[in-house]
Amino acid sequence: MRVFKFGGASVNNVERISKLGDILKHYSEEKILIVISAMGKTTNALEKVVRSFYEGKKDEALKAFDLIREQHLTMAKQLLATQYPACEKRMKDFFTEAEWLLYDKPQREYDYYYDQVVCTGELLSTSIISFYLNEIGIANKWFDVRDVIRTDDNFRDANVDWEFTSSKVTDSIVPLFSEHNILLTQGFIGATDENESTTLGREGSDYTAAVFANMLNAESQTIWKDVESVMNADPKQFQDAQPISELNYNEVIEMAYYGAQVIHPKTIKPLQNKNIPLYVKCFLNAALPGTKIHNRPLHKLPPIIVLKENQIMIEMSSKDFSFVGEHHVADLYRLLGKIKIKPNLTQNTAISFIAVLDDRIEKIEKLALEVSEIFDVQVMKDLTLLTIRHYNKEIVEKLTKGKTILLRQETIETMQILMKQ
Repeated sequence: MRVFKFGGASVNNVERISKLGDILKHYSEEKILIVISAMGKTTNALEKVVRSFYEGKKDEALKAFDLIREQHLTMAKQLLATQYPACEKRMKDFFTEAEWLLYDKPQREYDYYYDQVVCTGELLSTSIISFYLNEIGIANKWFDVRDVIRTDDNFRDANVDWEFTSSKVTDSIVPLFSEHNILLTQGFIGATDENESTTLGREGSDYTAAVFANMLNAESQTIWKDVESVMNADPKQFQDAQPISELNYNEVIEMAYYGAQVIHPKTIKPLQNKNIPLYVKCFLNAALPGTKIHNRPLHKLPPIIVLKENQIMIEMSSKDFSFVGEHHVADLYRLLGKIKIKPNLTQNTAISFIAVLDDRIEKIEKLALEVSEIFDVQVMKDLTLLTIRHYNKEIVEKLTKGKTILLRQETIETMQILMKQ
């Protein structure tokens, strides 16, 4: 049994949805659980709906939601003929579920409403894809993942209840495979024990697929993307970026930690626990080999480059030249956790603590204000943080040429350099 995950870019128009169908025709005799994200930019559009609703702009929120409704109904009409009435009926239930909330006034925190509305994107996309596959002769069974994945009520970053969810998978999902080869469901979302929708945070759809792969003891998980494989650098930033055919779990976790847009570490852990290989494949050309991620040692990887722009350096120095000790650092990390901002690089000297952070102005201002009571604070903006795994002298010189280096840290495997033009 395999688990496939298709992201929003793979289902954002008729042509790409048809490619999804073509891919699945090659696996018609296999047992596959498919996890699908919301279409294209639907999540962003639904976020705007929530924002308008929470700001008391009900008419604006409903108008924006109407546009999303029409886009999905239009997509369904373009893809479906005999299956359209049944698809429309199911989608109307989800439209009603969201609108019932939008006609009310906000009484709870923003994150709660975010999850109740944003989950609609996955429910709509999977409904359309499921009926489309049935129409072209690829039989499948759709299910609402909220009936299976139980979470806590930490809205927008909910934690999976593994014990309950595993029992639901065993009792309700495994038996379905005796009747169907293909099961199809949503990524990114779950539900509390009070049937309130939740979302699973960053890269939630990849994580959903990994949860199912773990609990179903899948032979593999495949993430279908619009790139040929995992690359050693972002091809939008580096024209000479090259594909990587093999990686291991630890390397991917390191890459993600330093900011590479690859696979989130929380997706890797359920696979690593059961030694399930992860494939990253291109849905635009399924014949390409892609990348295999496994648990074996690797040697001779190319330099892996992560370039993070719009960085800010905050230097916090003691006002009386006393040492910045362990208790100061512990307090600073507690403050960073409270503000929910993660430093991309830190350095502790005798009388100062330096943190390099993404330029998120509201969080930076809050941090600077709070620490200014204890430290002298200096902020430097418009910086770039370069991280190179498996670096060599040539690549470092090439990427730092003409730049002013403010800070450098290195280990045997990794070098980080903070630069400005």
